[in-house]
Amino acid sequence: MAGPAFRAAPVRVRTPATSANLGPGFDSLGLALGLYDDVVVRVADSGLHVDVAGEGADSVPRDEKHLVVRALRAAFDVLGGQPRGLEVVCANRIPHGRGLGSSSAAICAGIMAARAVTIGGQDRLDDERLLELANELEGHPDNVAACLLGGFTIAWSQGRAARAVRLDPAAALTPVVFIPATPLLTETARGLLPRQVPHADAALTAGRAALLVEAITRRPELLLAATEDRLHQEYRAPAMPESLELVHSLRAEGVAAVVSGAGPTVLALIDGGADPSAAAAEKAAQLAGPGWSAHRLEVDGSGTVILPLAG
Repeated sequence: MAGPAFRAAPVRVRTPATSANLGPGFDSLGLALGLYDDVVVRVADSGLHVDVAGEGADSVPRDEKHLVVRALRAAFDVLGGQPRGLEVVCANRIPHGRGLGSSSAAICAGIMAARAVTIGGQDRLDDERLLELANELEGHPDNVAACLLGGFTIAWSQGRAARAVRLDPAAALTPVVFIPATPLLTETARGLLPRQVPHADAALTAGRAALLVEAITRRPELLLAATEDRLHQEYRAPAMPESLELVHSLRAEGVAAVVSGAGPTVLALIDGGADPSAAAAEKAAQLAGPGWSAHRLEVDGSGTVILPLAG
């Protein structure tokens, strides 16, 4: 069987930051955020050239170990064969190691770019298989689902496959992220989780996760109650005590605050239509103090997209 043919023109892929878990929705709920990485990929005659600007430019590899390249290679294998050469240019804005889905953004950019530069790629790697491949590379589907689909997503594993549904968040929902200067490895945060938790804590968290779907999509006034979690956040406190302290301070002010993904970023979900909550968020930004940068973001509704090279 002949290998695939490739387009000569480069493609530009934009991927959003994501926040997973959202408190009680451990490894299942995700939200796409209006903070983006851009990746341009061109099939070349030979070799591999990787250029990186922005976040991680001083630390990420410029060879086959680069995560975008690894995702490209995995997708090309599914698509039927590798190109002779690749040029990859990354403009990174998503902070690395902060719980904002930088690895998922890299993976989604790579597999989407591979499909886009392969003639007939959509037929060989459809959207369902795209999510499955992203999940295989990332190891869990919550971030990659939100990154690919945008909006608010519920993801789950079905055997070895990954599945997800996308919902539109309420228009009033406003995410605010509090990003610390120091990163945290996801493996470190996951290593603190116990093998068992009390049944009462699991039951409460499951109920809050169900409520959170309603709160995010239709009734943001319920966000504070809906984001309560007893499954994972407090167990991770030894790795990021300042993050948990900020979460507690924000919640004491009536703000629905959670650890973003594996941390250490803190995510506040604000009901933009409720003045008291918005005022509390502004006060919380002041309470965060030095060492934190606060950013009010939009919810991204598009997910991973192919954009024109210019603009």
